[in-house]
Amino acid sequence: MGFRFGLAAALVVAMTGSAGAQQSEVLFSHKHWQVEVVGWDDGSVGCVAQVSAPGESFSIWTFPDGAVQLQFYSTAWQFGEGDTADLEVQIDRRAPWSLTGAELYQNSVLFYLPDSQAGVNFINEVARGNRLYLRSADGSDVQNYSLAGSSASIGALIECGEAIQAPGNPFN
Repeated sequence: MGFRFGLAAALVVAMTGSAGAQQSEVLFSHKHWQVEVVGWDDGSVGCVAQVSAPGESFSIWTFPDGAVQLQFYSTAWQFGEGDTADLEVQIDRRAPWSLTGAELYQNSVLFYLPDSQAGVNFINEVARGNRLYLRSADGSDVQNYSLAGSSASIGALIECGEAIQAPGNPFN
């Protein structure tokens, strides 16, 4: 897999120098998941692990600054911009997670994971889980997603995220 991520690093360099539309390269596919490195026309990059069905997806994004964002997408949703909602996510029969203040944007629900042990624990649950349930704050079912293949895919996402990490200050 290291060769693929060497390719990812080369692709990141190529993407940051181009000023075209969004570009992506599939780095890894396993069961229901796909991992890609994505470059945008402003030179920014990110990595995404995604499980999808027609018109629906659950994605975990990583960015060079270390931020991790969840994205739930559906063509059936039509949100405006700037609205938020409190949601709940449950993986298998484990205790549910609260996503307080998730951003509703067009066809997506977006939520940044905390840069803490809780964020790590959430990703670990996804990696070990079989099914993720997205619910409204009152516990009503909204959508659910297969997590088959998530463990290997999250491993690939972590490698991609490390490849795009912004270099740190060596004097800190």
